[in-house]
Amino acid sequence: MSFTAFIALVRRDLHLFFMDRRAVIMSFVAPILIASFFGYVFGGASADQPASRIAVAAIDQDRSAISKHVLAALGADKALEVKSAGLEPARAAVRDGKTTVAVVIPAGFGDGAAKSLLRGGDKPEMQLLYDPSHNAELAMVRGILTQHVMEAVSSEAFSGGTGGTGGAGPGLSMSFSMPYTVREEAVTARQGVKYNSMAHSFAGMSVQFILFMGIDAGVMVLLLRRSGVWSRMRAAPISRFTIIGSRAASSAIVAMMILCVVFGFARVVFGVRIEGSFAGFAGVCIAFAIMTAAFGLLVAVLGKTPEAARGIAILATLLLVMFGGSWVPTFLFPQWLQSASFAVPTRWAVDGLDATIWRGASFTAALGPIAAMLGFAVLFGAIALWRFRWDGPA
Repeated sequence: MSFTAFIALVRRDLHLFFMDRRAVIMSFVAPILIASFFGYVFGGASADQPASRIAVAAIDQDRSAISKHVLAALGADKALEVKSAGLEPARAAVRDGKTTVAVVIPAGFGDGAAKSLLRGGDKPEMQLLYDPSHNAELAMVRGILTQHVMEAVSSEAFSGGTGGTGGAGPGLSMSFSMPYTVREEAVTARQGVKYNSMAHSFAGMSVQFILFMGIDAGVMVLLLRRSGVWSRMRAAPISRFTIIGSRAASSAIVAMMILCVVFGFARVVFGVRIEGSFAGFAGVCIAFAIMTAAFGLLVAVLGKTPEAARGIAILATLLLVMFGGSWVPTFLFPQWLQSASFAVPTRWAVDGLDATIWRGASFTAALGPIAAMLGFAVLFGAIALWRFRWDGPA
């Protein structure tokens, strides 16, 4: 009898588990999606899906045969996407996050490098302007650049194309050395300002956990509806838009308070400063808070019960923070996924915070992320008001 009861209890628990949509989603679907995402991003590109290319700006101030050879080889490299640019536009592109590395080949580089390869002496200096949040890509560009420079300089030196450097000649030592030096400069808000990696960490985690707060706000709406509070409030002489709007406003205020506390802590403990426009930073925070409030309202219409809505919303939030770059920087994504990630509001939130905190973005530059997040807020709010059931089941 006891064994029969044991089996019956196990069957009952399994039945209850699979009847709970939240448990099924979080236990089966969430780990599959998250594991697939990280495996795809970090597992390398497949044969039919090439990896994203590193954006490189090339500034040729030398215009010698060697510099042209180097830039042609860089442009043909499958790992790089090379575009010619002027020095200041390239610096601005690196600062804005549109370009990863800018390669500056100075005047006289070709002649000096060819002579230095065989004779030593003074070496020309090449400059690399780089995005400090892309250190791994900088190392890759540095290695590729070294290969192509050595190939170009060696070919030109031994062909005699630089005048007097071809061939060893009587009494000329054949001791080889690196024919140039590299000066690297991290491009941040302005010269002298060091990159603080904590800035991106706090931006990403703030976005994630404020969205979780939005889930709680949405679930609370469903709990109030289940308890009959909404029905009693609607009997009062106030419109339903006032009722639902007040709930959204309180969520937005809480989101702003969280952002203030989190970044206040980051400033005091880790020295994270707002290097860009403070008005732009405030605008991004306000837009994200409003979007979070609308997201909370959207959560309220995603499930018939608070339990079902919470499960779906948690999964949706995990997807938003993954594709938005809160966990993994978006530059690590394949190229198609980098473009697709602009379709989620978290990408705009993280990029907007990064831009105004450490990239030194102006208020004008922050208007794009602000407008995008407000657009998502309008979309979420409109859907929530359209689908919300005022007299739902208990």
